[in-house]
Amino acid sequence: MRATAVRRTALVAAAASLTLLATACSGSDSDAKGDGDASGSKDTASTQPAAAKALTSAELEKVLLEQGDVTGHKINKTGPEDIPPPGSVSVDKKECEPFGFAFYGVKRGTPVGNAGRQVVEVPTKDESATPEDALAGALDMTSTLVTLASYEADGAAKSLAELRESAAKCSAGGFTLSQEGTDMKVTKLTEEKVTGGEETLAWRVQTGEGDEAVPFKLVSTRQGSTVATFFSLNFAKTGAEADFDLPTAVIDAQVKKLG
Repeated sequence: MRATAVRRTALVAAAASLTLLATACSGSDSDAKGDGDASGSKDTASTQPAAAKALTSAELEKVLLEQGDVTGHKINKTGPEDIPPPGSVSVDKKECEPFGFAFYGVKRGTPVGNAGRQVVEVPTKDESATPEDALAGALDMTSTLVTLASYEADGAAKSLAELRESAAKCSAGGFTLSQEGTDMKVTKLTEEKVTGGEETLAWRVQTGEGDEAVPFKLVSTRQGSTVATFFSLNFAKTGAEADFDLPTAVIDAQVKKLG
């Protein structure tokens, strides 16, 4: 499943999610929610850069999630088509670029290594459900793009600080992301609370308004020299009042593997 295609399609129409669902679940194996302002929340265990070695892309692959690490989820390796390269995404406000790039999984700064996974929740089948309920249940699944980036010195801590500052500046008035000729208007950022790692930020990100609104979740956590970012959507959730749980099982499993 191409993460960029998923994002665009989810914004166009919820009906297209059925096709994406089939694609997501047929790929090859790689065998606490709260309200607040948009400045982001953090686990205060440590806000100082850890004295840890930056990891190469090959080393990050070894600590990324693999099939079987998260019960009830299908985990695939990402390819070049899943994460936009730097320069392919633009943001209409300079101060919003860090948040916009994180939203798409675009590499930020000068990491020593990068790697990623696509993690898709597997819907539970109910044999007694009506066709309509079965369809709704099949769409009620969360897909999460997980990316890891490892930095030298205090680069990881600076990455999260930059993201926090960007969210604080861009919570009012929103901003527009553009990729491959497709524009996406971010209209609302709401802080979410989540624990994990040495420092963690989390938001509900709303694109569009009214019935056309789509909620996403963006979580970024630092563990030593590595930043793990989780970008999630739920195919069944649309509308300004729609919401879904953070992928805490995915986050916890990835942080555990980072040590």
